[in-house]
Amino acid sequence: MEKRNRIIYWIATGWLSLGMLSTGIVQLLKVEQETAKITQLGYPVYILTILGIWKILGVIAVLIPKYPVLKEWAYAGFFFAMTGAVISHIASGSPAGELFGPTLLIVLTIVSWYFRPVLRKTNSIKE
Repeated sequence: MEKRNRIIYWIATGWLSLGMLSTGIVQLLKVEQETAKITQLGYPVYILTILGIWKILGVIAVLIPKYPVLKEWAYAGFFFAMTGAVISHIASGSPAGELFGPTLLIVLTIVSWYFRPVLRKTNSIKE
């Protein structure tokens, strides 16, 4: 059971990290398609820089050993950013296909968080 949970954790965390890192880089580079999409959603272009930096920092926080409280913040940030993306797409009338990416990242965030090893949980801090 423990081995299965570790495998699930690392697969979900790997895909989550890849998804957040790649979209974070695209946002930092302000790729034309990403700029058009964020403008269509009604946000200013500078939000891409903020999102890109926080996503990359979140990936680092989730992957490095220790710092369980920091990991909790990173998971929360991923969850809030992606649920915000889904809501923004729905509110702006985006095609249903635009919901796939952020919804997948929400699922990966939840799975990675749920299956994280004991040493990566905040309740494992020794006083």
